Amino acid sequence: MSAPTTTIQHDRDHWRTTLRESPFHARLAPLNIRHNWIGWAGYLSANAYYEESIEYFALRNQATLYDLSPMIKYAFRGPEAEACLNRIVTRDVRKQKPGRVSYSVWCDDEGHVLDDGTIFRFGPDEFRLCCQERHLPWFLDSARGFDVRVEEVTDQVAGLALQGPCSAAILRRLGLAEVERLKPFDLVRAAIGSLKLELSRTGFTGDLGYELWVDPADALALWDCLMEAGADYGLRPMGSNALNLARLEGGFIMPKVEFVPAAQALRQRGRSPFELAQERQVDFAKGPFNGRRALLAEQAAGSRYVLVPLELEGHKIVAGSLAYHRQKKEIGFLTSAAWSPTVKRAIAFASLKRPYGDTVKDDLWVEVYVQKELKWDKVMARAKVVGRPFFDPPRRKATPPGDF
Repeated sequence: MSAPTTTIQHDRDHWRTTLRESPFHARLAPLNIRHNWIGWAGYLSANAYYEESIEYFALRNQATLYDLSPMIKYAFRGPEAEACLNRIVTRDVRKQKPGRVSYSVWCDDEGHVLDDGTIFRFGPDEFRLCCQERHLPWFLDSARGFDVRVEEVTDQVAGLALQGPCSAAILRRLGLAEVERLKPFDLVRAAIGSLKLELSRTGFTGDLGYELWVDPADALALWDCLMEAGADYGLRPMGSNALNLARLEGGFIMPKVEFVPAAQALRQRGRSPFELAQERQVDFAKGPFNGRRALLAEQAAGSRYVLVPLELEGHKIVAGSLAYHRQKKEIGFLTSAAWSPTVKRAIAFASLKRPYGDTVKDDLWVEVYVQKELKWDKVMARAKVVGRPFFDPPRRKATPPGDF
């Protein structure tokens, strides 16, 4: 049995550049007319290219491209790759067939979430895990004793999210016949002419969409193919501001927003999967996994917090606003909040202290402070616990998808 190993390509001059450019940067930079960049995992990433509302409505009515290249990626390869991943994450990886993508979380020994992400299974012994934070030391420690090779491959894979109702039509125009049979969370290796890629029916927008993964050397060719094929469909790039609104409508949580990754939580304890409404991701029947004992104890004793989706009256909604029961007892706060142009309601995620939001759902309020021309107004907005996602169009799951 071989020891787990890793290979990392070191750039000796990395210290000369504060933020690196993604493989798509040569196409993205001229489009970012406001130079509205942020840092994401050591890379330049666009917050918005022109105006986030235009990008958002392009997503919901046309199609958009979002650069996924900075996303942290890990390859798990070897005879015991499945067993290793199954030991790390809370869901049962053995149930995931090759050619499928799954969502999962993973925890520390106290049952607090370290991160969440997607697991791509290419074959019996080949996986890729995509997430927001870096966990290589944790994964290597967890891989001890398994015949598996764990490797960070962030810089070896470039990615684009093609999202929106016209996304399937654009891929059809490029001759990707696989679009007709791909169901949500399906994964296939495909090609556009001589350009080889991995195509998954996945996304972070709550809409019909795909993710395309290529060798960085082919990144610009992929971009050019998509933009040419999508010209008649109004395809345009999208930044993180529009994506954040879309992911809230789609009911997706974010690290450092809905929860602090356990390894970074210094002043307070982290959140468990039960406290993030991720009970379905925890499979106790599969056997040992990191945090299992602590999560069993929490399941028996009950959790301290609950993450709930809310609809709120009015439209002046601010993330971080405090939540109350009967306008008197403080019970939590909004982690994410926005006015949804699509569902025409104010929506939010709230982290509440149980039993509020769990067994006690009546008479909930949110205290919002809004500044208008140097005058602050306090608004008490009534809140109602609802189901998630907030936005779930039929086109998201239709197979084969429509052209729109």
